[in-house]
Amino acid sequence: MTASATASVTEVVDRLREIGAALPATDGVAVFNRLYLTVTEAVRDRLGGSYFADPAAMAELDAVFAGRYLLAVAADAAGQEPPACWRPLFALRAHPGVHPLQFALAGMNAHIQHDLPLAVVDTCLRRGCEPDGLAEDYHRINGLLAEVETAVREQLMPGPDLLERAEPLTHLLGAWSVEAAREGAWAAVQALWELRAVPGAARAFAAALDGSVGLLGHALLLPLGLHPATDTLGEDTPGRDAPATADAPGRDTPGTTDAPGKAATPNTPAGRLPEARNRPAGERSTGEGAGAQARPDQAQLECSGLPSA
Repeated sequence: MTASATASVTEVVDRLREIGAALPATDGVAVFNRLYLTVTEAVRDRLGGSYFADPAAMAELDAVFAGRYLLAVAADAAGQEPPACWRPLFALRAHPGVHPLQFALAGMNAHIQHDLPLAVVDTCLRRGCEPDGLAEDYHRINGLLAEVETAVREQLMPGPDLLERAEPLTHLLGAWSVEAAREGAWAAVQALWELRAVPGAARAFAAALDGSVGLLGHALLLPLGLHPATDTLGEDTPGRDAPATADAPGRDTPGTTDAPGKAATPNTPAGRLPEARNRPAGERSTGEGAGAQARPDQAQLECSGLPSA
């Protein structure tokens, strides 16, 4: 593995730490960011040994993969729409009825089922290799992610006295699996790779994937209304700082091109990174129109790199 590959992964870790430092612990994006930082550090720590068959390729994939999440963060911070797969998390990040574990899994859903297949294809095109050349290491990461996901579930799940009240949460979370998500992502890699010679079809597939993953994200973030007064997760648990409300801000119809969940909520934490996100659609940054809304889909197959935002 080259020094530049190591530097790229280190840059990702540093950027994730910066994002986390700029967000309050109660922010839904911060919950996912902490999880993602843990995974990225675990991957980084294994790049120097014999864990991966091709550490350099995994380092490059890690950087390209992370770039897509970082672009979503940068877009939201600029008052622009992130890709559809990320919109539910960014729209509902301050909702008091969404449990922290839901935020974590919604972020994993967007990043694994949408960003990962695109990042694998990007990496293969950059390196001039077939996806099969990355398959062994791709599947090797499954075990690592399963360990992290299990630890996060145990850390964030309600205590025994809340299990009955949290039954909808346990049912919801039992329907989502990181292993199944990564297997689905690999199927998408194979489809995108076959479509690479037909750019229009590849873009259409990527756009459909973006939208369908976003719909699942809305389902994962269905507000369940666990009240913080009876939550046993402790004062440091993200997302438990405000009582549930009768309304569910940000639950716009999935799949629309409008800006879902842009209305400010009374309990929105101060100091959040994307300060422009609550502006009305007509007051967003210059260039946000029908053409601007289409930009994320048109760029799905482009290499992400690491944004400096």
